[in-house]
This record gives sequence, C-alpha cells and structure tokens, in this order.
Amino acid sequence: MAAEHGLSPAEYQRVLEILGRTPTFTELGIVSVMWSEHCSYKSSKVWLSKLPTKGPRVICGPGENAGVVDFGDGDAIIFKMESHNHPSFIEPYQGAATGVGGILRDVFTMGARPIANMNALRFGDPSHPKTRHLVAGVVAGIGGYGNCVGVPTVGGETNFHPAYNGNILVNAMTVGVAKADRIFYSAAAGVGNPVVYVGSKTGRDGIHGATMASAEFSEDSEEKRPTVQVGDPFTEKLLIEACLELMATEAIVAIQDMGAAGLTSSSVEMAGKGGLGILLELDDVPMRETGMTPYEVMLSESQERMLIVLKPGHEDEARAIFEKWELDFAVIGRLTDDGKLTITMHGQTWCDMPIAPVSSASPVYERPWEPTPPRAELPADVLAGWDGDVAAALTKLVSCPDQASKRWLWEQYDSLVGGDTRFMSGQADAGVVRLPGQGRKGVAVTTDCTPRYCLADPVRGGAQAVAEAWRNLTAVGALPIAVTDNMNFGNPEKPRIMGQFVGAIQGMAEACTALDFPVVSGNVSLYNETNGEAILPTPAIGAVGLLDDVMTAVGLAFRAEGESILLVGDTAGHLGQSLFLREILGREEGPPPPVDLAVERRNGDFVRGLIKDGLLTACHDVSDGGLLVALADMAMAGGIGAHLPGLDGRDAGFLFGEDQGRYVLVLKPENAATVQSRAAEAGVPVTPLGTTRDTALTADGPGAISVEGLRRANEAWLPGYMSGK
Repeated sequence: MAAEHGLSPAEYQRVLEILGRTPTFTELGIVSVMWSEHCSYKSSKVWLSKLPTKGPRVICGPGENAGVVDFGDGDAIIFKMESHNHPSFIEPYQGAATGVGGILRDVFTMGARPIANMNALRFGDPSHPKTRHLVAGVVAGIGGYGNCVGVPTVGGETNFHPAYNGNILVNAMTVGVAKADRIFYSAAAGVGNPVVYVGSKTGRDGIHGATMASAEFSEDSEEKRPTVQVGDPFTEKLLIEACLELMATEAIVAIQDMGAAGLTSSSVEMAGKGGLGILLELDDVPMRETGMTPYEVMLSESQERMLIVLKPGHEDEARAIFEKWELDFAVIGRLTDDGKLTITMHGQTWCDMPIAPVSSASPVYERPWEPTPPRAELPADVLAGWDGDVAAALTKLVSCPDQASKRWLWEQYDSLVGGDTRFMSGQADAGVVRLPGQGRKGVAVTTDCTPRYCLADPVRGGAQAVAEAWRNLTAVGALPIAVTDNMNFGNPEKPRIMGQFVGAIQGMAEACTALDFPVVSGNVSLYNETNGEAILPTPAIGAVGLLDDVMTAVGLAFRAEGESILLVGDTAGHLGQSLFLREILGREEGPPPPVDLAVERRNGDFVRGLIKDGLLTACHDVSDGGLLVALADMAMAGGIGAHLPGLDGRDAGFLFGEDQGRYVLVLKPENAATVQSRAAEAGVPVTPLGTTRDTALTADGPGAISVEGLRRANEAWLPGYMSGK
C-alpha cells in the first residue's frame, strides 16, 4: 500500500515512527502527497539553498506562494513560474489550462491583481505522431483559460526537440501588482480562529495529481487521465475579484490557494507555518459529487478553491462578499493549539496526526551526483561540409521549428486585454505592461533557457539562462530586478541527472550573484522521463524588470530607413551547440559559448543607459542563430531591409556564432557619434554594421536577401505544420 502511494520502505518506516501506529488510509494519502517530490522538494532542497534569494528590493523570497519585490512608490510586484508538465502530456487542454489557473492563484492569493501571463513550452520532434496534438491542445488550453480570466499573455518561448517526445514541458508564469503594505501570507495564527473554504465545489478530479507529477511516465499515460484537474476560468475570475474585495477589509489572518495536494497541502502548510494545529470537519466542505470519502476530499485537486483563516466575527462579512460573487463559502474548521491535523467526517475521526513532521520534516535527500563531462571543442574543419550559401542558411534558420514565427500560437492569446500592454510577443525581447493606474510606470517580463547548452555544460547553461533573461529585460530598457525559476529535469535518483541539476544551480547562483538578480520564487519539476528517457535539462528562468516610463522602452523592429546599426560586444565566432551547427550541419556538438558575467554587466548597463536617454530606436539581443538571425528578426519585424558592409568578408562564425553578451542597436545617424563616444568611455566594444534601407539585407558584395522572402519562410512553418501540410 505504501509503495502504491509513492513512499519508499524507509519513508513508510518513518511514518510508523511518527505516529507510533499504522496510519489510516486517509493519513497515508496525506503523508504521501506532502512527502511527494512535487510538494516536499526532498531531492532539491539542499541545492536550492545555494541560490541568492535576498536583496534590497526583495520583500518576500522563496517559501511563500510567490515572490514579492519592491517596485518603489509603495508598489510591489508579485510573480512566480510553475510547471504543469505531466498533466499537459496526459490531457493537454486541461493540463495547460489548469496550469494557468494555478499560477494565477499563487499570485492573487498574496494580494496582487494579476496583470500579465507568460509561458515557456517545450515539445517533441515535430515529426513525432503526438506532437501536433499536444501543441494544439496546450495552446488552446492556455488561451482558453487566460483569455477568459482577463489577464493578457504577453510573451514566452516555444521550442521543439526529440528529447521532449515523451514528456513535454508547460511552464506558466504570472505577474501581479499589489501595494507593498498589503501583502497577504499563508502562516496561520490565532487559536480558535475560523478556517474558511471558498470558491468552487470539491470533486474527484485531480486526486493524487501531486504524486503523479513526482514519478516517471510509462508508455501508456492514459490510465492517469483522472489525475488531471478540470478548470473553469470564469469561476477563477470571480474568485480573483472576491478575494481582492475581501483583502480590502481587515478580515483575513492568512490565505492559501488549494493547489497541488488540494485541501491537504493548504491546511497542513498554513498550520505548520504558524506552529498550530487545525481541525477540519469535512461534512461542511462543499462537494459536487455524492459519496466522497475523507481520503478523496483531502486529496482532490479540484480547481478555483482557496482556504482562508479569518479573524473571529468576520464570517458574515466574508460570506456576503463570496455569495455576491456566486461562490461557495463554508466554515470547515478552526485552528487549535495541539499541533495536530484532525479530520472528522460522518461522526468519525479519520486523521489524528502531528503536523510538524508532515509539513516541515519531510525526508531530505543528498542524492549522489556526477558532474557532466566537458565537451570536446569543435574540430578545425567543422565547416568543411558547408557550401557557404549564406542566404540559404539564413532562410533555413529563420524557418526551422525553434526560430519560426510563433504567430499562429500567440494570436490565440489575448495579449491586449486590460489595455496596459506596451509590447507583446514578436515586438520586443520582453513583454512590457504598464502598472494599472500608475501613469507610465511598468514592468518588463521574460522567460528564457537554452536546454541544449545545459545538456552540454549544465553550469555554463544555467549561467547563460540567467544572463539571457537579464539581456532580454535590458534590451527593452528595463532595470532587471529579480528571478523566478522552473527547474525541469529527469530522474534525480540517477547521478547523471542529479549532476545536471547541481550544475545548473551552480551556474544560476553565480550569474544571479554577479548580476544582482536574486531568485525570489520558483518550482522544481523532476522525474520528467518516459521509459527511462529524460528530457534535456531545462532550468527555465522567468524574470521581471522595472521601467519608470514604458514609453521609453524600445522594441526590436527597424522603424525607419537611414538609421545606423551597431553591434555591442565581442564576437569570437563560437559555433559549439549553435543553432547553425544543428540545423545547417546536422551536428549537436562542442561546448556552449562562454559566459563572462562581468562583460554581461558592463555591456547591459551601457545599453540600458542609451535607451533611458532616448538614443536608440530599436534593440535586440543576439542569441539563437547568432548575429545574422538577430538582424533578420529586426528586419522582418519592421518590414525594412539593411545595407550591412560590416558583414563583408565575415565567416560563418561571425554571422551565425552564438557568442554571449551582445546586442544589436539601431539609432538615428545624428546620435552615432554620441553612442560611440559613450562606448569608448565605458570600455564597451562597438562595431558599425551598416544602415537600414530598402527591402533586402545586402552587403558590398553581390547578392541580396529579400526581407519579404525571409518573412514568408519565417511565418509559414508553424501554420503549415499545424494544418498537416
């Protein structure tokens, strides 16, 4: 029975020691979900503690529902990223939809109004028979939930690789805004205070979802379909408004959403953090199905539900608010001073166990790990098989699955609802949203990771993921503030996989420290394997940046002809693990590019200063595909070409290498001397590339690459793929 609940023999023995007896079936279920990898982080706690989590702007770091940072003027930004990987593979629409719903609740449960959503998606090989179905379902689920709830989806990333054939990744991020002096936390307080259930009724959907998310897949995942939750975005919208209305009163002591492990995790965590006990009377829980057992009620992951501890005497006030919004409201228990979780139903006691060992003394493992062996450098003749056709290579790169336009995808998302979106997908390196009611002040949001780098060198890949998120924010002119992460890896019981996790944490910690970019929230998703085949190590980074004036932010599109184009940063022509190497030469080899964090800081601070002073009309960081792909992105976005004598005679490394710490700047010619002078003062290398003009990319030599031709190739792949062509 213990093994069926995901508990090892040693863990079950620990349960027997805690209780001094055999657990009831309900108690066994409660311990199993609370000690699952998904809820307890038992394989990752040791290493997560190595991340920098403090800073002058950090109000609340990891440990709460979401991270909170100070945005000045009494404003706080609350944000987090979380995975819904396993559910989305089993049932893509509801898995993705409830992933959006869950991350929204993590944010508004702390008192924030959600103002922006992002997502980071990884799918398998496009030729795999399930991939098209999964893409269609996940995108529809994200759009179906986010659009209905009224929060704009302003960006994200979507990649394809055969390593995700049996285990896709769906990472959802939400950003919200609150007053810094009105943040709500989850630690329960006040013996005798009423415990209140609000939101939707409890059903049998999602039972053991947390346990399912803490195990590898077998070939047939259909049997796990009942573990996937079912979402209702219209109820979620009502829940947001009702909770925010109640938060404007003085009624709330503590509040927690019912996410993974449902009523179990919310009640145990709230009481555990407060050092109290809790008595739950399950007969009073609103249910939508008959004959539910205590086990089912406690482990259900039905969506759109919250648990609240109220101040005594405020029950009627709270009830009136939730009934006005047509939501269930029920007092289902009270806080006690005995430190126990006590559950009654039908006149019987089904659980009577100490909370502390369940909530905070779960097993902690220091898993054996092996460092990833370094990759050999590329051979000197790596380009021997390339025909040298730059135009053909560029066209293939911009139309490959990773680089092809995702317009088909993001046009299914409402990116403008609320009327505060300044930049969204396809317009800039980060989404930009004005804070509602705050004039021009805004937040920039991004997600990023390059899993192929992390596979080749987890330390360098982890650092690069942080650095690129920092660059994305910088490229729109935002001051990078803080990070949330989503650590997606395979089975941590395998030393090779655990080594990937450890390496990524080491690289992330180094980069976050060097860039003053603390990690304030996050999620760990392990056991992303099917039949022993692991995903690429994917430490997805979500990040936010501050904009004092969203109208000073710049996008990536060429905006006018006759403007100067400059490259910031040194180019050594690094082709190891590059998109060019994979897509054009058919090889996934070599080490990823080095990451010099001091250079990242210097170059990024320089670029941000130029944007703040209004000296740039466009900016784009150089990443996948290298410099020529970045230039093509800017040309396609603006419908304007460029004459680029600075590329004359350059080799494939210069054109397509993925050296880090680089930006393409566009500026009016009268500002070129000022920018060059400031670069010299800052010690920042700047290379003139050319001028925006006409409708093609040209150099001084023969040949021209049509921007319209590139755009057609870039736009064609995903719609063609999804239509089955």
